[in-house]
Amino acid sequence: MISTDIAIIGAGPVGLFAIFEAGLLKMRCHLIDYLPQVGGQLSEIYPKKPIYDIPGYPTVLAQELVDNLVEQAKPFHPGYTLGERIEGLEKRGEADFVLTTNMGTIIEAKVVVIAGGLGCFEPRKPAVAGLEQFENGRGVNYMILDPEKYRGQKMVIAGGGDSALDWTIFLADVVSELTLVHRSESFRGAPDSVNKVMELAESGKINLVLNSNLNSVSGEGKLENVEVIHNRTMETTTYEADHLIPLFGLSPKLGPIEQWNLNISKSAIEVNTDDYSTNIPGIYAIGDINTYTNKLKLILCGFHEAALMSHSAYQYMNPGIKYTMKYTTVNGVTEF
Repeated sequence: MISTDIAIIGAGPVGLFAIFEAGLLKMRCHLIDYLPQVGGQLSEIYPKKPIYDIPGYPTVLAQELVDNLVEQAKPFHPGYTLGERIEGLEKRGEADFVLTTNMGTIIEAKVVVIAGGLGCFEPRKPAVAGLEQFENGRGVNYMILDPEKYRGQKMVIAGGGDSALDWTIFLADVVSELTLVHRSESFRGAPDSVNKVMELAESGKINLVLNSNLNSVSGEGKLENVEVIHNRTMETTTYEADHLIPLFGLSPKLGPIEQWNLNISKSAIEVNTDDYSTNIPGIYAIGDINTYTNKLKLILCGFHEAALMSHSAYQYMNPGIKYTMKYTTVNGVTEF
């Protein structure tokens, strides 16, 4: 069981900055995110995109901003639970919350901050009958957390973007047999990655199946076979597989948050702009996931919301106590 002052749901830029603001007030934070790395949309969707509206930076790459925010948060020793999604939230007593992830991890917190950007990023699943029965450790996964888990086994990857190409290149030397299935003859990924995949196919290190889609999956208790159908001939081919990794991108959804009795308007959480608290005492929402009059979905605005939220959370946890920030500088190093 993990115990913390503030549980932050979402490890995007706003959630990461909240660590710093809370840390200045001596509050411990633990972040939970369904993605396998911090950074949210910035890292997952456009890490190389330049951002122009961060104070002090005429321009900064998205991933560079994430890296800087992580570095800024380090002195406050945050905890991270990545690759897991919050499924349940229970309020116990006046001020304590218990959160449970889809993997059974339990986090106790005095305050909950929802900083999930556009919501929980969920994988886009192909329309394949029976796919769900092979999820949760039985062969079908939508992201790769530990490549060594697949060493010496047979794998089918489906997709045509950077993730599918990059993992195909990396795992070609890990798995015993790898098949890449793509619905088209052209890829959406980087040209260099496309060339490397083509070379792997020409050398016989992978099976490259183009103009094809996943058709069906089968197995006794766990995945054993993946059937692929050709888009033009409609012929089917079956591949033995211990693992199927569909990589068709991510889509944002509120997910289980919708069931937490929060006030929601148009897929966003309503908040009080005094401190970005929700209708449930002890739960806050900051960043793109909240809504209020004249809301601007900017990272800069999310940083502002994180600062006000942190001071309110401190008062919520310590009613009647006013905190004055103190810091010292020794040999050029500032300690808070």
